[in-house]
Amino acid sequence: MDFSLATIVLWAVPVVFAITLHEAAHGYVAKLFGDQTAWMLGRVTANPIKHIDPIGTILVPGMLVLVAAMTHAPAFIFGWAKPVPVNFGNLRNPKRDMFWVAGAGPFANFVMALGWGFLLKSATTGGLLASNGLVEMAGAGIQINLMLMALNLLPILPLDGGRIAVSLLPHSLANGYARLEPYGFMVVILLLATGVLGDLMRPILHVAEYALTMLLGL
Repeated sequence: MDFSLATIVLWAVPVVFAITLHEAAHGYVAKLFGDQTAWMLGRVTANPIKHIDPIGTILVPGMLVLVAAMTHAPAFIFGWAKPVPVNFGNLRNPKRDMFWVAGAGPFANFVMALGWGFLLKSATTGGLLASNGLVEMAGAGIQINLMLMALNLLPILPLDGGRIAVSLLPHSLANGYARLEPYGFMVVILLLATGVLGDLMRPILHVAEYALTMLLGL
């Protein structure tokens, strides 16, 4: 990746929307299942300003893109938005519905990756929207969304995969697993620092990439 202002802009758009629409999806599905908290706070919106965390949405992903550009290494995008507040006690069936609320974010990332994939097909030479800039942005959109989806599907609290695991485990195991949440972020950082995080995400990425290939007809 060449480091330039154009590259930063082309990557910034998919990064911001990948993170913010992920959070909005949680709030929207929570509303469908009975919790109005995020809706009442105006968090069920595509407006990035409502979701942006200065460190997690801008600084951390920006630094990772910068490091990748300067070292010519593959870009690993890691970031977060302000978490959408969900009161699981308001859900009609809290344990069961947690599965759908948690899964909504990664699913939104997959749908966005699919959308960027269609744009990529249209932006390549001979396509309706042929443009080198759109090709780079669409490629970034696919990569970012699949990475965020794979990261969030890891069964580590407070990631979405951890909440999905809690919803699927028997009550006795779920309660014990939930108590590990305060240590989850440190676990993620440790896995990232040791290079293990990428290895854990790789199988999920391969499945998602295969699914995209089939759906896009590539």
